[in-house]
Amino acid sequence: MQILITHGTLARTRVLHFNRWQMAAMLISLVAVLTLLSGTVYHFVFLKAAREGWPVVSQIVRLVVRDEFAQRDRFLRENLDAIAQKVGEMQAKLVKLEAMGDRVSGLAGVKSDELRGTTPKSRLAPAGAQGGPYVPPQAVTIEQLRSIVDSLDESADANSDLFTLIESRLMESRLQSLMIPNSAPVSGPVGSGFGFRSDPFTGRSALHMGLDFPADVGTPIMAAAGGVVQLTETHPAYGQMVEVDHGNGLVTRYAHASKLLVRTGDIVKRGQPIAQVGNTGRSTGPHLHFEVLVDGVPQNPARFLAGGEAAVAAAEKALRNRR
Repeated sequence: MQILITHGTLARTRVLHFNRWQMAAMLISLVAVLTLLSGTVYHFVFLKAAREGWPVVSQIVRLVVRDEFAQRDRFLRENLDAIAQKVGEMQAKLVKLEAMGDRVSGLAGVKSDELRGTTPKSRLAPAGAQGGPYVPPQAVTIEQLRSIVDSLDESADANSDLFTLIESRLMESRLQSLMIPNSAPVSGPVGSGFGFRSDPFTGRSALHMGLDFPADVGTPIMAAAGGVVQLTETHPAYGQMVEVDHGNGLVTRYAHASKLLVRTGDIVKRGQPIAQVGNTGRSTGPHLHFEVLVDGVPQNPARFLAGGEAAVAAAEKALRNRR
């Protein structure tokens, strides 16, 4: 495409050459400028008409704005209703969670009412006779929804605190059970029990302060419960021995060992090998002499090795007696 430009005085003619791509770019630019200009004029005219109240244009503006506001209100209302429904479902789940918390707290020995204190419950107390005028429910407002959400957040925090306390109590019970020596240190039958017997060396009646487990030399001796090794030594009567402190004055003693596998200060777990069966000290043959002491007073280990609730009861009874 060629464009001729002629100047009147000089009678000179200039020729401009444009290809099709240049013409397309110019056309697009022109359309964009016209669109921007028309949008600016439209906005200015309608804005000025709305402010100054022009007779016809202002009414059109009000109709357009009113329709936009109506669509926006309808959209917000639909979303608020959906959120309110979700909040109702959350309330129902929190009620179930609170009921479950009460049951679990009872099992753990925690009184949920004492923990909550003055925290309002989400459940209503059983009511007697009821009545009153019927008032249909109205659509929830943003303020009401915010208040409900705040109440749910408060209830969730209270339930979280309750379950944290329950978890702590259950963990305490678990740790306490792990510290009770109710696991046999050597698998096998008991050769000599706790109590008075004829001394194997003198033949006289004497108190046997533990249990004897006959076994071959080198048989592993396991810790009856978790604890800290408080003593490893060679004793004239006990031979090579290990003492494990389980807390609350509860100690287990493992005697006549051929080899010790732990040292003083080591932390041991239930079932961990701590020594090997031997025939050291005042002994007539290879065996393990096992004792349970509370504040240094020998207890019958058989009551602890009974396992389960019997072991827990034996430990609690021994601890009560020492007080």
